[in-house]
Amino acid sequence: MNDILKEIKKLKEEKGAVILAHNYQRGEVQDIADFVGDSLELSRCAAKTNAKVIIFCGVHFMAEVAKILNPEKKVILPDLKAGCPLANMIKLEDLNKLKEENPRAKVICYINTSAEIKANSDICCTSSNALKVVERIDAEEIIFIPDMNLGSFVSKNTKKKMIIWQGFCPTHIWIKKEDILRLKEKYRDAIVMVHPECLPDVVEIADYVLSTGGMLKKAKELESKRFIIGTENGIIHRLKKENPSKEFYPVSNKIICPNMKRITLKKVLNSLKNLKPEINVEENIRIKAKVAIDKMLEVV
Repeated sequence: MNDILKEIKKLKEEKGAVILAHNYQRGEVQDIADFVGDSLELSRCAAKTNAKVIIFCGVHFMAEVAKILNPEKKVILPDLKAGCPLANMIKLEDLNKLKEENPRAKVICYINTSAEIKANSDICCTSSNALKVVERIDAEEIIFIPDMNLGSFVSKNTKKKMIIWQGFCPTHIWIKKEDILRLKEKYRDAIVMVHPECLPDVVEIADYVLSTGGMLKKAKELESKRFIIGTENGIIHRLKKENPSKEFYPVSNKIICPNMKRITLKKVLNSLKNLKPEINVEENIRIKAKVAIDKMLEVV
């Protein structure tokens, strides 16, 4: 393990690389990263980096966003099979049909989408700024793709008409209301924080509905010592690391995204050695997708 860590550090300096990791990555991958964050934070970091090479420890659409924002840099995803089932639930023909059926609506796409979908949307959003994006866009009708649970959460907090695609995160739908209530019975003083990709009945019983970045911030702010966490279990590593005096309980040990866990230290090392697999986006798609992403990044 120490040898791999040393070699990663050495190669990173030699290649002028930066390592970005999502909050759902394995703990050891988070620990070697230069920056760990949620989708919005990683997008902002990718937009600002001066590194020649970006090693993106996340899933495919995240690495695509980094490439869209940095066409002149090499963007490497250590495992090309690290995809996102939610992002694959909306195709361009599906979006075009929605647009034809709702000509007055503007399209807001969740960041969990392909570059092609972003290129055909008006603006992008993440779980941390979705409601702000909906409220600020100049339209009373919104086509929201592809996550129905995030869309449902936003629709309950806005007066705008929401046309919501019926996609979902296969990991977050395993978070069950009864499991949270069972933990709450055991830890009565615990604060319940869940991700807006969770099912509506889970969202209803939560104390806070937040992105992973929001959860990390809230855990530091609150005086509470116990937290029940309703999102992919990779976040627990960072929550414990940043709040050693507090306790964090995953809703279930099953809440694991297999795609996020495809990235290992060995794959990070190999990607630094070979600068592969490289992520590329067709220039005509990249230019259009960047418009939607740039608009998202303007929403503070």
